[in-house]
Amino acid sequence: MPYNRKVMDHFMSPRNAGDMESADGVGKAANQVDGDVVIVRIKVKDGKISEVKHQVFGCAAAIAGSSAFTEMIKGKALEDALKISRQDVADYLGGLPEGKIGCSILGPDALKMAVDDYNSRNR
Repeated sequence: MPYNRKVMDHFMSPRNAGDMESADGVGKAANQVDGDVVIVRIKVKDGKISEVKHQVFGCAAAIAGSSAFTEMIKGKALEDALKISRQDVADYLGGLPEGKIGCSILGPDALKMAVDDYNSRNR
């Protein structure tokens, strides 16, 4: 299955890509098999993700998945954002080739770590 237009759009023009100064939480997830790495940085206001940035080292699916994931979580309450699964991201993108969901969609894992980091800073 080749990548569809929505995947290619997010790959060619990733949303919310880059670094973030003074992030409230930072999380990193990696796939040891492929070497894909995703870093998610969040700012939180009133229990919601007010800003999100991602950096990716990986394939087209990893870049597109992280871009889409940041769009999906921006403005959401932390609890709601944490409920978004890898499959939800793949569905949002209109599907991914077999094998790419598990190895390339790392945003939900990185977000969990970012929220854990945020919570540890705000206890």
